[in-house]
Amino acid sequence: MVDLRKEMPLLARNEGVWEGWYRYYDARTGKLTDEHRSRLLCRFPVDGPVPYHQTNYYFWEDGKREVRDFPADYRDGRIWWDNELIKGWAAHMSPDDYNRSTCLNWVRQGEPDLYLYEMIQLSDDGKNRCRTWHWIKAGLCFQRTLIDEVFIRKDWQNMTAEELDVPPTN
Repeated sequence: MVDLRKEMPLLARNEGVWEGWYRYYDARTGKLTDEHRSRLLCRFPVDGPVPYHQTNYYFWEDGKREVRDFPADYRDGRIWWDNELIKGWAAHMSPDDYNRSTCLNWVRQGEPDLYLYEMIQLSDDGKNRCRTWHWIKAGLCFQRTLIDEVFIRKDWQNMTAEELDVPPTN
């Protein structure tokens, strides 16, 4: 298996547990349409079928919860997703003289006219990141997602099922 930490050192700096808020806005009106807390596990399994695996836990105030799994392959300097929800890639943004920026592009499966671009900005100390999604459908931006996250811990391997299922208090 490829050494993804060596091939994508900026992505490797994101390894661990992140907690934060996802906030969705209508692109036309600027109004908040949804928000929820999150816990993300970004990991580089040493064994297994893929070199990168991300699991997202979402928590709404009304008690709704959702878990989404995103295993990814590596080729051509990018990680690639192709699952029941999305198909797309992530790569270090070039040029980025400060080694802070990652760009993602993906399409929703079954919705070929819906695609998304994401920018991830990692702080120099690796303790915070902000992410911006631009949702495009039929050529027009209809929604933006703003995500603010704090790094919680590196040792994702030791997260218990109970810890994962408890909403963050941020």
